[in-house]
Amino acid sequence: MGTRVTALLGFVAVGVLLAGASRVAGQGAALPRTPAGKPDFSGIWEVLSKADYNIEAHSASRLQPASAGIVAGGELPYRPEMLAKRKQNFDARATADTEARCYLPGVPRVMYIQHPFQIVQTPDLVLMLFEYVHATRNVFMNRPHLKGPLDWWMGDSRGSWDGDTLVVDANNFNEETWFDRAGNFHSDALHVVERYTLADRDHITYTATIEDPKVFTRPWTITLVFYRHTEPGFRLLDYECYAFALDDVPIVPTN
Repeated sequence: MGTRVTALLGFVAVGVLLAGASRVAGQGAALPRTPAGKPDFSGIWEVLSKADYNIEAHSASRLQPASAGIVAGGELPYRPEMLAKRKQNFDARATADTEARCYLPGVPRVMYIQHPFQIVQTPDLVLMLFEYVHATRNVFMNRPHLKGPLDWWMGDSRGSWDGDTLVVDANNFNEETWFDRAGNFHSDALHVVERYTLADRDHITYTATIEDPKVFTRPWTITLVFYRHTEPGFRLLDYECYAFALDDVPIVPTN
């Protein structure tokens, strides 16, 4: 009996070592790169986070799943006079949220809304195509921002490289979009700096630092992971948003 147990433990130990070696080998695999030598983010990606419900940590309820949150430090640093506005948004969220009205979700929210998105990468442009309401982002590389102020739903995005990290600077936003369904909001002074880093060929580590002195007392950061879709034949599909429930529309007789 002792010999059997010893042998079994030996097999388990070998299995653990092989699994560990496999993980190390995977981590050491070369990252996909473009012909110019830059990390290649091309592919279809999606988050597993429930941050679109609320970027801060929250418990489950009838209308939302639980989430540990994505905000570094846990809480958003609102200016005290802005808290009433957040409560007003939360109370009216069923109709006031731009998602409920099928408007573009803005940045960074479009990155963690629960639909896949595709990245098409060239030396001069990183194009992001979103399944959600057919939204797009054009990240122009190594070019200055347009002269503002401009009030755009998705802002003006400009990219550069910091080693193997893609850095995207986005400004010129309007004040209409929210960060989530819970009513967390910003003003037209919003400035977002995103960093995209390939952890391996199938995972992107994403951070976004948000600055808005009209609403917050200091800059703050969110962190996410994007997962590559590797299913055979996976592609973006049509997503048509409706600002009202079609099931509630009465059928009118034609005769």
